[in-house]
Amino acid sequence: MEVRIGVTQSPREVEIELSEGTDTAKISKQIEDVLKDEKGVLWLTDRKGRTICVPGSKINYIEISSREERRVGFAQ
Repeated sequence: MEVRIGVTQSPREVEIELSEGTDTAKISKQIEDVLKDEKGVLWLTDRKGRTICVPGSKINYIEISSREERRVGFAQ
């Protein structure tokens, strides 16, 4: 699973690749809780074990997507 976070006043997105077994509903609930509180902080741990912290007040948008295998060529 991949999470992209748009941060206010930053030209780049924060991209985090979470482990395959991550529960999308749990992450979505965690994001909702952070956005409800002005002083909330979003903590995520990527698949390599690095922990990323983003203040909820600086979050512009969040995109959650599952990583699908990309096919190359003309095969069906």
